[in-house]
Amino acid sequence: MADISFVNENKLVVAADGANLREKALQNGIDIYKLMGKLSNCGGYGQCGTCIVEIVEGGENLSPRTEFEQRKLKKKPDSYRLACQTLVNGPVSVKTKP
Repeated sequence: MADISFVNENKLVVAADGANLREKALQNGIDIYKLMGKLSNCGGYGQCGTCIVEIVEGGENLSPRTEFEQRKLKKKPDSYRLACQTLVNGPVSVKTKP
């Protein structure tokens, strides 16, 4: 099991290993989108890049960045991930809307 701590929301979510970060956030009422993302997100298919989150702790417990993430986040810090492309395999702390 993986504990996902959403820092800004002060909320802890328990997920099965391999759970999708975006899906777990939305299932638990965590808003990961800024205004533009709310209006134009791709629904979690990894095409728009609007579900950016910052990994505060536990980055080693996540799946590696996908090719799309590498392209979309190339000018962003290594701690930034696309929630829809990120699988959680252990404890992690996440900041939404960095």
